[in-house]
Amino acid sequence: MGLLTAACAAYASLAAWLWLTLAQGMFWRTDVRLPPRTAPARWPSVAIVVPARDEAEVLPRSLPSLIAQDYPGEAEVILVDDGSTDGTGELARRLARENPGLPLTVATPGDPAPGWTGKLWALRHGIGIARTAHATEPDFLLLTDADIAHEPDSLRELVAAATSADLDLVSQMARLRVVGPWERLVVPAFVYFFAQLYPFRRINRPSARTAAAAGGCVLLRTTTAVRAGIPDSIRQAVIDDVSLARAVHRSGGRIWLGLAERVDSVRPYPALADLWRMVSRSAYAQLRHQPLLLAGTVAGLVLVYLVPPAALLAGLAAGRPATAWAGGLAWLLMAGTYLPMLRYYRQPAALAPLLPFTALLYLLMTVDSAVQHYRGRGASWKGRTYARPSDA
Repeated sequence: MGLLTAACAAYASLAAWLWLTLAQGMFWRTDVRLPPRTAPARWPSVAIVVPARDEAEVLPRSLPSLIAQDYPGEAEVILVDDGSTDGTGELARRLARENPGLPLTVATPGDPAPGWTGKLWALRHGIGIARTAHATEPDFLLLTDADIAHEPDSLRELVAAATSADLDLVSQMARLRVVGPWERLVVPAFVYFFAQLYPFRRINRPSARTAAAAGGCVLLRTTTAVRAGIPDSIRQAVIDDVSLARAVHRSGGRIWLGLAERVDSVRPYPALADLWRMVSRSAYAQLRHQPLLLAGTVAGLVLVYLVPPAALLAGLAAGRPATAWAGGLAWLLMAGTYLPMLRYYRQPAALAPLLPFTALLYLLMTVDSAVQHYRGRGASWKGRTYARPSDA
């Protein structure tokens, strides 16, 4: 009975990988970059809004890159200091004095109102300043995290892409830092799993039924933000980037999502514990705090990622070549679809067969996220813990 179960699981896993490889929007391809673009006749005005809470460690490597944007139109930077205790606001002012360029405004919104997450409360404050500080509202808002560094032409290329393709939201998934051994093992897989859930090509179709964005870099038309009620309509969202994209999609906006070439995260995750917190702080929120979705996710991770190597080894040990072949082919498809992401992150191909181990880590992080939620320490960030939306 055990061997029969192993064989069935191996065949089911192989079928899953054939479907993922061929029918899941070619999620594994990494060539979805900014669409073709030309310079607009008139460069729209842009307000860059940066929510920041205790970001003194990364701000010297990110904020100067925003101030130094080579943008032909009118632009400004608004950094919203969300109750920092490490001198983030004063550091931002000093960096602006030392790095002349786009004008910088530093604002402090106070504690979040009930029912708001800290980041979205900060964005609300920053967007409000952007819309009222001048005689006319900015045409676009660039919502970017405090740990994101931009090449000098980043804003220009984002705006050109939005105006050329008449897009309401253009989002690039910043290239995350990959330096230490744990970052090499976990970070490329993080983006790979995200693309598997939200295939970029499928998201970018005008007829797409779902929507997603990468919160580190979101260019949004101001009129679209107003029409979609952003950020008020998503004020409780912990997974704020996907929620923002869905709000834009519901309002009839056109969305584009892809991988970045000139936008990078400078936040370090040197230890496994750092990466663990990054994933577990919001993993159960992604599952809408539903035990059945958690159970289904765990079962899916086991079937898709853990069964292939187990079936290969079990089949070889028991002299069942069919089981071994099914497990081996599933593992080969898994590793093969992971290779483009490893190349994008300039990592060795030898990491591809280790994806089952990385998936096991993500499984444990997700379970830990649920455990922390039921212990009252659910979705949390920078000293704040957020309730389930219905309880907020």
